[in-house]
Amino acid sequence: MLLNEMIEYNKKFVENKEYEKYQTSKLPNKKLVVVSCMDTRLTELLPKAMNLRNGDAKILKTAGAIVSHPFGSIMRSIIVAIYELNAHEVCVVGHHDCGMAHVNPTATTKKMIERGISEETIETLDYAGIKIKDWLHGFDSVLESVRQSVDVIRNHPLIPKDTPVHGLVINPDSGELDIVVNGYINSK
Repeated sequence: MLLNEMIEYNKKFVENKEYEKYQTSKLPNKKLVVVSCMDTRLTELLPKAMNLRNGDAKILKTAGAIVSHPFGSIMRSIIVAIYELNAHEVCVVGHHDCGMAHVNPTATTKKMIERGISEETIETLDYAGIKIKDWLHGFDSVLESVRQSVDVIRNHPLIPKDTPVHGLVINPDSGELDIVVNGYINSK
């Protein structure tokens, strides 16, 4: 069982005081918020490729690095980081070969039904205005997706106009970063 394995490891981790090398403050040293994809290839690669160590940035993970709702939890986290945790810049980092570019909402809905979610539940959500197919839709272009997420953040009424919002795309094999939006040039 995975949970038991994690707890057993954790006991040794704490016992051996391995946590000491990770201790830092809750405020990001580099005053940066990074929105990145939850792709497992980026867990260690992204911070290393960006020269970020533990404590340097607030890192938010979401499927596709997509900021789709201006008042969703990702946007709330960005706003809290700016106003409460002393972050001054935001960086959206998408990546090539992203699973969100291949998400098929119809196939995903079918998998939901196979796993026990009733068709009635899906229909009820649809009638309530939650279009599962739209909500689960990914993107066709990672570059355009990053630009859209940057725009959602940059144009948010609660984001200070002088906050640089950058957009990057990382290669998940090499760690190479490409600038899509330079927030210093595009700051209002």
